[in-house]
Amino acid sequence: MFLQILLVFSLISVTHAAIDPDYTAFVQCLVKNSSPGDKNMVSSIVYTPQNSSFASVLQAYIRNKRFNTSRTLKPTIIVTATKYSHVQSTVICAKNMGIQLKIRSGGHDYDGISYVSDEKFIVLDMFNFRKIDVDIESETVVVEAGAILGELYYKIWEKSNVHGFPAGVCLTVGVGGHLSGGGYGNMLRKFGLSVDHMIDAKIVDVKGRILDRRSMGEDLFWAIRGGGGASFGVILSYTIKLVKVPRVTTVFQVTRTLDENATDIVHRYQFVVDKLDDGLFVRLVLQPEDGKVERMKTVSATFMGMFLGGSTRLMRVMDKGFPELGLKKVDCLEMSWIRSSAWWDNIDNKRSVKELLFLRNSDGVNFLKRKSDYVQTPIPKEGLESMWRKLTELGKVGFVFNPYGGKMNEISSSATPFPHRAGNIYKIQYTANWHEEGPEADKIYMSQIRSLYSFMTPFVSKNPRGAYLNYRDLDIGVSNHGKDSYTQGKVYGQKYFGANFERLVKVKTAVDPDNFFRNEQSIPVKMQG
Repeated sequence: MFLQILLVFSLISVTHAAIDPDYTAFVQCLVKNSSPGDKNMVSSIVYTPQNSSFASVLQAYIRNKRFNTSRTLKPTIIVTATKYSHVQSTVICAKNMGIQLKIRSGGHDYDGISYVSDEKFIVLDMFNFRKIDVDIESETVVVEAGAILGELYYKIWEKSNVHGFPAGVCLTVGVGGHLSGGGYGNMLRKFGLSVDHMIDAKIVDVKGRILDRRSMGEDLFWAIRGGGGASFGVILSYTIKLVKVPRVTTVFQVTRTLDENATDIVHRYQFVVDKLDDGLFVRLVLQPEDGKVERMKTVSATFMGMFLGGSTRLMRVMDKGFPELGLKKVDCLEMSWIRSSAWWDNIDNKRSVKELLFLRNSDGVNFLKRKSDYVQTPIPKEGLESMWRKLTELGKVGFVFNPYGGKMNEISSSATPFPHRAGNIYKIQYTANWHEEGPEADKIYMSQIRSLYSFMTPFVSKNPRGAYLNYRDLDIGVSNHGKDSYTQGKVYGQKYFGANFERLVKVKTAVDPDNFFRNEQSIPVKMQG
């Protein structure tokens, strides 16, 4: 056995002469902890910067160009696991060596937490785990962490045209991170969050064991349904419960400018959007744009809707509940739920549904920054008018409002770690996107979005000011995992999790007392004494 291990390691090492000694130790450990049939696979799943494919593997799932520059620190090693045993041995070896492990499923974490660090680190890339088993009889799906949402939706649709799953509208988002952070989309008012429909999971814990709901226990299962899986282990798969969707859904997109009474319409939106029929989701996008007068900016308000039903019924709902928008039947498009999923993410795209839903690489990757807030009291008209002035003054950033109400009012704030349930009218996503290269552009756009976020302080939730975990934002606090890690973690932890933060800390301390699974905003452990 020793000679076999030595031979395998020698074959791997020949192509990595003069490599970081951590690589040598890590590969030795992987070989030692691999089954006899897996030992020869080690070389095919481990990449270092000296490997010709390293850059392409790393960049394949970088969704934010801010973290794909020459200045960005790169991982020492990338492991592209293909078997669960590879995940187990990667966890064991990284832990034994004391190297930080970053876990990436889709790469959509807005601040690059899954593939960027200020310390030496390894990336465990889960993109090979894409199996999706749909059982319509039991209305359940087992989906692996590396699958993307588009693949999940299509696999459901292959088996049934009256079933769906409430999750995100961006089709290239990885299932692993999306669900463990809560997961929401345009059906949340009818069905709640993705995690509200999770009934089981498989996770590799800090000891390298594969645990399901029964073996991990209800505390840990609760924690990974909205508390972020990467704080507790490596998510391998979820078992989710499907929901029933109608054969016909209706979508629409209409835009109003300030000259078209947008202020009054947006003001009214805040009083009705969380009280409309639960099957209706109306997103509002607010952004500055050029006005009719040269060098004068205005603000456009774009209302994007999805209704679980036909256009005739939708018009009755809108005419009664939100006539101020002036929606007309000609604005409405009827389609299947699966087609609406593709439309929502690619409104002007003419490719087939299957092509769109299986497209793993986005059409364009920008430099970007996101932030989030929750609004619990309607912003008065004078507040909206001050927002318009701020948007036009800045000129490069905007808002997205996502409505709550419906099912979100019916589920306890402690049912899962995600606390932002009843009492919220809508969530704000602050958006900045740019194509310009270089630190100067980065400085301009980052400054603008931070300025807008600061400006909104009087209008949003307080004590704590809420934030959504899946809109990762390192501005609201980070941990260096030293002696003050609990205090540091509490700063961002209460924004993301509210009163659920302390329970998450208790779970974390019990299952990972040495804080191996850590990142800049992970759940901290609480030391005794």
